[in-house]
Amino acid sequence: MNSDPSFSLQTFSQTWTIACVCSTHPECSIVRHLLKKENECKVKMRTEAVASLSPSSRNQTAGCLMEWDGVSCWPPASAGEMVSVHCPLPLMKSQNPPVLITRKCTVRGWSKPSLSYYKACYHDVAEGDEDISKEKNYFDTVKLLYSVGYGVSLAALAVAVLIFCCLRKLLCTRNCIHVNLFVSFMLRSLAVFIKDAVLFADKSMNHCTVSTLQCKAAVTFFHFCVLSNFSWLLVEGLYLQSLLLFTFTQTTTLFWIYASVGWGVPTVTTLTWTFLKKQLDDEGCWDNLDSSFWWIIKIPILLSIFINFLIFLNISRIIIQKTKATHVNQSETQLLRRLLHSTLLLIPLFGVHYVVFALFPEHVGVEPRLYLELVFGSFQGFIVSVMYCFLNGEVQHEIQRLMKSCRPETNTNVINLPTQEDVP
Repeated sequence: MNSDPSFSLQTFSQTWTIACVCSTHPECSIVRHLLKKENECKVKMRTEAVASLSPSSRNQTAGCLMEWDGVSCWPPASAGEMVSVHCPLPLMKSQNPPVLITRKCTVRGWSKPSLSYYKACYHDVAEGDEDISKEKNYFDTVKLLYSVGYGVSLAALAVAVLIFCCLRKLLCTRNCIHVNLFVSFMLRSLAVFIKDAVLFADKSMNHCTVSTLQCKAAVTFFHFCVLSNFSWLLVEGLYLQSLLLFTFTQTTTLFWIYASVGWGVPTVTTLTWTFLKKQLDDEGCWDNLDSSFWWIIKIPILLSIFINFLIFLNISRIIIQKTKATHVNQSETQLLRRLLHSTLLLIPLFGVHYVVFALFPEHVGVEPRLYLELVFGSFQGFIVSVMYCFLNGEVQHEIQRLMKSCRPETNTNVINLPTQEDVP
């Protein structure tokens, strides 16, 4: 037969692979739709093959057998017959009338299609090639930016954790919470690099259908790290709120409660999600955001985002009240500048920017969402480490004290050296 299966899905697969940068996109539903239709067509082909062996069908004239070309299932036809099909439903353009793709059954088999699927179902060829090129460049730029962001954040956070661990005098409850938040940011950065390496390093791999232990483990670890990060962002908000509400708190007991929220809740949630996925939805790479089990991961994240947002609003209100009360004589410009400085410090610490797209589906506003949550989010760990470690007055004071304690020994040796030479 003169069929060419490569003309069908190749272009579509390239397009869908480009889009799969950070998670499963809605385009994967198209691939799953085609796989379902392929299985249905193969069942029909086996039925036709069995039926063709019967004595009544042996006397029929030669023609073309039923065929799956990668996108459509072509029914059997007699020689000289023309057969037409529409684009698959998920790929059909919103136009009237729909474009038909036609093939002729010849004595040598099926002819090539009258129109390529790419042109009939997607775009005009020139326009489509330009769109794919722009889309690829866009996603490559986003991937480069968030890779740099997570790399810079990972390095800065590692130094910050090392500083707090070496300067143990600084490890009060507040800074212990900061350290755990830094560690969660580090894990999140590592999880992104691991996920990219496992899922997207091989560009020939069909991301929509791959199902290996490595990719499932990478996605599970990624979900745990993201949950932990949002949990510790919530802990930061709860701790600041508790300082405002209670004059005296049992800090040791409070810290262990916060630790159970920061690490315990993500662990239990991830284990529950993993068990249910394995038992009831063990398909693909477990990164299907259309699955109902995704809400097991998403609900704790949404709760963290909105609770922190409410705490942010409450703390901002208190800051405004206290700033106005204590700086009555300041000009309005100075007052606004001080308020802006105080509230901006809380935005990366609470992850307030995640509120913008929290209630929207993952496929809505993809481009601005990627820049806000991936690009800005990748630098969040760096920003937090700078503001709450490197620019922390206590940290700077302790480092200066440590450096000064080393200077007298050097100075004493320099001064005493000529004195020893003068002794007879």
